[in-house]
Amino acid sequence: MSAQQHSVKGSGITWLALFTTMGTLICCALPILLVTLGLGAAVASLTSNFPILIALSQHKIWVFTFSGLMLLLAGWLLYRPGRSCPVDPQLGELCDRSHRWNRRVYWVSVIIWSIGFTSAYLALPVRMWLDS
Repeated sequence: MSAQQHSVKGSGITWLALFTTMGTLICCALPILLVTLGLGAAVASLTSNFPILIALSQHKIWVFTFSGLMLLLAGWLLYRPGRSCPVDPQLGELCDRSHRWNRRVYWVSVIIWSIGFTSAYLALPVRMWLDS
């Protein structure tokens, strides 16, 4: 497989990882943030207009597991040993630019996943610990 095909494959997986991590943010972090800000009616409106949010939150373990696996795969594809770009200057420049954008999208995805994970699994136990 050529370097250009690897770059396209890595780019697609990186964007898929971003898409799946957005699901963690929408299912878990957004409702918690809105309720914390006193906007419970907004959450009720969101869930009545977008019932998929309820299904996502009910299956958040699967959402987080799948998106975490996608992040691991995207990270391995981005930082694997032996990654190289074509020798041709024009293709090499495109490959480097593509790799830079993939790294940016990847790290934004990691941050989004971390925010979602923190709000879904760590926020309540930490708050209860601080209240005691």
